[in-house]
Order: sequence, then structure tokens, then C-alpha cells
Amino acid sequence: MNTLKLAVVSAGLSTPSSTRLLADRLTEAVRKHLPGVEVHLVELRDVATDIAHNLTNGFASPKLQAELDAVTGADGVIAVTPIFTASYSGLFKSFFDVVDPDALVGKPVLIGATGGSARHSLALEFALRPLFAYLRATVAPTAVFAAPEDWGADGLAKRIDQAAGELAALVDDRPAPVKTVEAVIPFEEQLAALRKR
Repeated sequence: MNTLKLAVVSAGLSTPSSTRLLADRLTEAVRKHLPGVEVHLVELRDVATDIAHNLTNGFASPKLQAELDAVTGADGVIAVTPIFTASYSGLFKSFFDVVDPDALVGKPVLIGATGGSARHSLALEFALRPLFAYLRATVAPTAVFAAPEDWGADGLAKRIDQAAGELAALVDDRPAPVKTVEAVIPFEEQLAALRKR
């Protein structure tokens, strides 16, 4: 039996990076659901110049091509970006602009993002999910957003585990585990929390 491969794309710009931290937490959770999965981390800041050159000359450097091959050859992908001005980062978008448009068809993808406040969380549904729908990937139902106040909170850990289970089920081609509703924050509570800010 072939080893399952997971590509983790992190568009964090700093070191340390909350985006990378979320990518690591999601990866760790997927590993619990898929023991033995082989993980390849793609740090986009390490290939930022290569991405820019590819956009202008149409050719990927060997370093960038290796990262593209890791993503397109994986059985599943975790894609995490910081949110700037209510959308994914330019670096994140530029990377997926140079991915072959047919390479992610049907590929299971878990989307995640970090941002300065919870007000950016809808970018997952209005920016990231449409991007991967355009690429015809199979996006896990649960997206994970982490604002500064979410770190260490029980709700984030539950969302991470839920999303990881869904991605693992898609990668392993089995029914997703059914979770109880307690992991979901009712709309009224979300609205009340936003009004307090």
C-alpha cells in the first residue's frame, strides 16, 4: 500500500508566524487521523522571488517546481494564509496562480487562515473557498480561522480536530466522522461577541 502524502502550504511572512502555527496545528491533527501520512511543508516566503519570476517569465525555477510538484502530487492539501484587507495574501494567491489549473481537480483541501480580528473570518468563505472551487478541488466543509484571542481557546482546538477529521476522511476516501453540535458556535453568540468589540 502506498504512503499517503500531505502537502501543507503556509503563506506566513514572519518568523515565528501565527499562520505557520495554525498550519502546524492542523498538520498535527491530521496526523492523528492518518497515522503514517508523509508531510511536505511548503513555506511560500522561501520561494516568493521564484513565484514572482514565474509570473513574469512563465518558467518555474527548480526550487519552485519541486514545491509545485509536492502540492500537485499530494493526496491532500492544507492551505493556510494570513488575511490582509479582507482576503488571502498576494503571495498565497500568486502561488496558486502558477499551479496548473487542472492539477487540483478533485484533490481534498483543508483551508485555514489567521487574521488580526474575528472580522476577517468570512474571508475563508468569500475568498479562499471560491478560489479552490474554481480550481475544482474538494474543499473540506470546516474551514479554520484563528484570531489572536482564539489561541489556547477550546473552540479553536475543536474546529481544528473537526476539519482534520474531514480532510482525513476525504483523503482516505471514507465517511467523515459525525461530530456533535456543541463544537459549533450558534449564530446569535457569534453576533453578540462581534457587537462587544
